[in-house]
Amino acid sequence: MIETRGLTKMYGSFTALHELNLTVDKGTVFGFVGPNGAGKSTTMSILATLLAPTYGTAEVGGFEVTRHPGEVRKLIGYMPDFFGVYDSFKTVEYLDFYGASYGIPRQERQQMIPQLLDLVNLSDKKDFYVDSLSRGMKQRLCLARCLVHDPELLILDEPASGMDPRARIEMREILKELKAMGKTILISSHILPELAEMVDEIGVIEQGKLIAKGRVADIQNRMRVNRVLHIRLLEKEEAAVAFLRDEPLVTMVLQDEKGIHVHFTGQDADQTELLVRMIGLGYQVLTFHEMETNLEDVFLEITKGAKA
Repeated sequence: MIETRGLTKMYGSFTALHELNLTVDKGTVFGFVGPNGAGKSTTMSILATLLAPTYGTAEVGGFEVTRHPGEVRKLIGYMPDFFGVYDSFKTVEYLDFYGASYGIPRQERQQMIPQLLDLVNLSDKKDFYVDSLSRGMKQRLCLARCLVHDPELLILDEPASGMDPRARIEMREILKELKAMGKTILISSHILPELAEMVDEIGVIEQGKLIAKGRVADIQNRMRVNRVLHIRLLEKEEAAVAFLRDEPLVTMVLQDEKGIHVHFTGQDADQTELLVRMIGLGYQVLTFHEMETNLEDVFLEITKGAKA
């Protein structure tokens, strides 16, 4: 659905995007992760035909964005990080205006608008003026606006930015429903754990360069250089702490009311060997498992040397 090759955007001597090679398959929910200024919005603006690249190519649905912008716009629904709404419109008028702009017949718009409002949980706000809506409601309304022409691809730049926790949960559930409908979604966000729950793949971008790409679980596994094991014992915990601190693959041992936390540089087989030896020495192990690495940990690990 999306393919970029050597995609680059420069502003004078500053490179905002550097030779981006990215493929997003049809029906995939792809998360774009990176700090402000990393190149996420630049990439999305190029894909949305709003910004011309300095060189390189980008295709959406087989159409090159600079040569066939009209065809690309039919395929996409774009929600920028700073969206505009017409405050003097009522909610239904707002969606009707955009539906008419896409050439959708009036009768079809009248059938479509209630469905869109239901999808984004705004049915009870259909006769409210846009300026009376909360920020989260306005963002959901803008998402509905992106869907008026039933696009194949949604490009969502920080769609949950500034939302309160409840509004973020509502947005997440809407995106899950859109995924179930078969939409391809390119979404950027700083809310990394929530992004991990809804995406099929992530791409980590830093200083205009794509520095990691893949399924969330695969990237997490690649970055588990220093794993953390959680161990609970029936007794002899102090002796076990002393034993673990002497282990060559252990870099740190911490102890609290929840048990023992072991920073471990070994692989899966080394974990198994450690557990077998502890049991062989008479330690009564109640819990022995690797603590899950969340997406924020992965992001920090990947990008910590990117500015060097």
